[in-house]
Amino acid sequence: MSKSDFNQQVISLKQPLEYFALHLTMNEEDAKDLLQDTIVKALVYKEKFQERTNLKAWLYTIMKNTFINNYRRKTKANTIIDQTEDLYYLNTSSRSDGEHPETTYAVREIRKKIGQLEEEYRRPFEMHNKGFKYKEIAEELSLPIGTVKSRIFLARRKLMSALTDYQP
Repeated sequence: MSKSDFNQQVISLKQPLEYFALHLTMNEEDAKDLLQDTIVKALVYKEKFQERTNLKAWLYTIMKNTFINNYRRKTKANTIIDQTEDLYYLNTSSRSDGEHPETTYAVREIRKKIGQLEEEYRRPFEMHNKGFKYKEIAEELSLPIGTVKSRIFLARRKLMSALTDYQP
């Protein structure tokens, strides 16, 4: 099969490939990207296609494998692996931009409730939210690490019961 015949046949299958890409991605823009990747790979690896076989099935296989590989790559990129001893990264709070009025109000109310906690709970809780590790908090406050963890847990529980409006 000549190069131009091959290219023409690939282009003639564009419509069913678009539907399949949309079925896989469930997103128009991602489907267009997947279609483009598939066509480029088909043209680059034309010599791997065996004549007198099903070109449509071959293209579908390329598309499916490309989709799976992209999905795995995205999943891997979004995975956080916390190998710290006390799961520091998983225990740190996420930052808020605070630009919306309701966010500003909520932050103010939450800070007020934190300030109303008893000192023995508030201080370890605040230190933990600032990024201190349990061990560092224990050393700073001269407390056993189990006590620090317990107080932080109890502070969270007290805050959750005081801030019922913010629970999912």
